[in-house]
Formats: sequence, C-alpha cells, structure tokens
Amino acid sequence: MKTLKNPSRLVLAEALKRPLQDDSITKERVSQIIADIMKNGDKAIVRLNREIDGYDSDIIELDRKELLMKSDLISNELKQSIELAMANIKKFHTAQMPTDIQTETMQGVNCEIKYKPLQRVGLYIPGGTAPLLSTVLMLAVPAMVAGCKELVICTPPNPTAELLFTISLFEARFFTVGGAQAIAAMAFGTESIPKVDKIFGPGNRYVTEAKVQVSAMGVPIDMPAGPSEVLVIADDTAIPAFVAADLLSQAEHGTDSQVVLIATSEEILNQTVVEIDIQVSTLPRKEIALKCLENSTAILVNNLSEAMSLSNEYAPEHLILAVKNPEELAKTVVNAGSVFMGNYTPESVGDYTSGTNHTLPTSGFARNWSGVNLLSFLKTITFQKLTEQGLANLAKATTNLARAEGLEAHARAVEVRRMQNNE
Repeated sequence: MKTLKNPSRLVLAEALKRPLQDDSITKERVSQIIADIMKNGDKAIVRLNREIDGYDSDIIELDRKELLMKSDLISNELKQSIELAMANIKKFHTAQMPTDIQTETMQGVNCEIKYKPLQRVGLYIPGGTAPLLSTVLMLAVPAMVAGCKELVICTPPNPTAELLFTISLFEARFFTVGGAQAIAAMAFGTESIPKVDKIFGPGNRYVTEAKVQVSAMGVPIDMPAGPSEVLVIADDTAIPAFVAADLLSQAEHGTDSQVVLIATSEEILNQTVVEIDIQVSTLPRKEIALKCLENSTAILVNNLSEAMSLSNEYAPEHLILAVKNPEELAKTVVNAGSVFMGNYTPESVGDYTSGTNHTLPTSGFARNWSGVNLLSFLKTITFQKLTEQGLANLAKATTNLARAEGLEAHARAVEVRRMQNNE
C-alpha cells in the first residue's frame, strides 16, 4: 500500500486512478459477446459457458425444486443468519415505499402521480472468486417488496449450495450463465432467457462494461457497479486495527478492487499500515488482498475538511468515517454510495445485515448515480383529468405555448373542445 504525505493534486490524481479505468480490450470483447448473444441466442450462451467457465452442459435453466434440494446442505446457523438479513433488508426497503400524490394545480385541473412496480427484472449475482449470496437478498428482497411480478436471476455456472439455497427462497427463474453474456441475454432475450425491463447487480469489469453498453442501446440498468472499493477517513480517535480490517474487507473482494485511507494523524496512518501487514498474513484470500493493495493508497492530510474534499472528489462506493464526531462530518458528504459512521460501524454490516443495500455505484459513479433502493424497482405514471372549467382555465396559455413552438395541431386539440362546448 502506497503512502503519501500531504501530496500535490497532481500526485493524488495519479494515485487515485481506478485500476483498469480505461480498458479498450475489455470494451471490444464485451461488444463481441453482446453481438454473439443477439445473433445466436442460447447456442452462444452454451458455447460461452463452455469456453469461459468450463461448463459443458446444454442445460442453462434450473428448476426451483432442484434448488430446494440444497436446503439440507446448509447449516441452521447460516439459515438463521440469512433470515435475519432478509428481515432487516425487508424492513428498511418497506419503509421506503412512496405514496401516490394527487393535487389540484388550479380549479378543475387534477394531477396525480402513481408508483408502479417494474414487471420483469433481471438480477445478476456475481460468482467468480466469491459467490455473493448476499446480493441475492439485496436485489430479490426489494424487488419482492416493490411488487415485481417476475424475477430472472443469472449467475455463473457451478454455483455453490449456499447460493442455490438463497435463490430458492424466492419465486424466480434461475439461469446458470454469467459475465457479459448474462447481461446481454437479459437485455435482449434468447430462446430460454426472457428479455427483462431492467437489469440489476454488480460484477467484474466485463459485467460492468456490458451493462454500460446495453444501457447505451436502450436497456435500463440500476447503475454501473464494478469492482468494489472503500475509502476510510480517520482522525486521531480512529482505532488502527479496525481501520485495517475495514480496508482488507474490501481488498479481499478482487485484485481490481481499490482501498483508500485518508488520515489526519500520521501516527494513526502508520499504525494502520502496520496492522494491515499483520492482518493480511492470515487471510485465506491473502494473495487477492495483496494484489489489491498494490493499487491502493494511504494519504496524510492536514485536517478533516481536506479529507472530505478528497473523498467527495473520489466519490467512493463505501465511505467510512472513523472520526470523533461522524455525524457532523457526514453533513459534508456530497458523493458516496453508502456511509458508515463511527468506530463500531464496519462496512461488513452494510454488505450483509444492517438493512441498507450493498449494490452501490463504483468507479466514481457515486457523483451522479444512487445505490439500489426500493425506488429502483418502481416507475411512475402521471395522470391528469380536467373539467370543462379546468380546460377553459388552461386554454389560452396552452394554445399560446403550442403556437410559439409552431405546433398548430396541439393548439387546435384545445380549441376544438372549446368551440364544441360553446355551440
């Protein structure tokens, strides 16, 4: 992990570059995969499953009964943990349910906005080096709360028993296909996989690039959610062992993840770096974490204002405020996916059990994207109804505006009604 003490803006910009930020090779490969799926459908999926994941089977959809058979392989302790997480996620997302609004903008002019669930949603669940059963909960629970009628779930071949069990808790169609090919299949449909209304879920750089490309082709996505990242702001009250553990909890996600420490105390920064060396040595995913740390930086700054300025510019997926007064500092947060306040709020609880959603914008997209929430699974429809008097009240302004734009038929659609009523 690189250490920088009061660096210049130029040095910072270079140090905080995301890994593989501009990867033309990935873009080209993803473009080829999308074209392949659009042209060849299931045949392309079976072939890519074999080439990429070594999955030599023509069967890509698993029946829910097969998933339920995995229940006996799961310990009661894990089942109880999943139930606790589900309950908290459901509670937090249920609290987000918006209410329809109706108002009379002027006499005889009634306007309404109603919230409606998306009908069919595609949920991508990462596999790879860490099959994220928690992502099933983070996506399927809010979809269920929102009232989505059909869930289509894709994950790479050979999923773990834990992942299969978690998927079995929901009424969903389940397909063993991963990567960019899964995103393309849900975006455009194949003989087996239905086209969805919107695609959700994080993934590696291929998944993220595929989501960006299909979005440009008119398919809605939740956000670009790629390799995981965390930024910790620490003052002299931070506990180095805690900070190191938080940084490593993201570093173990993947070699293309990134972790950043911004400290106002040189002593805390140095102690945290020492703690990282101690803790990483015993991690099962040590090699992955060490590779991630090569792309990661610890930065010493003068004060918390400077630290927050850097954080807002970086726009982290996860932001941890390991400071004396996190509530006060949190008021200055402008760009972040999710914020964890105080020494006893590890990022891990947001990943699993607190109730907030862990599907968050990465790679700086927190500047203009939100993390997944209940509204992500809803759309709005506006309604309006005018009385005869209401139309009379709007007639002159409406026709004036229509004609100012050169749209005569718009104006006449009002006037024909007024003329008929005056006869």
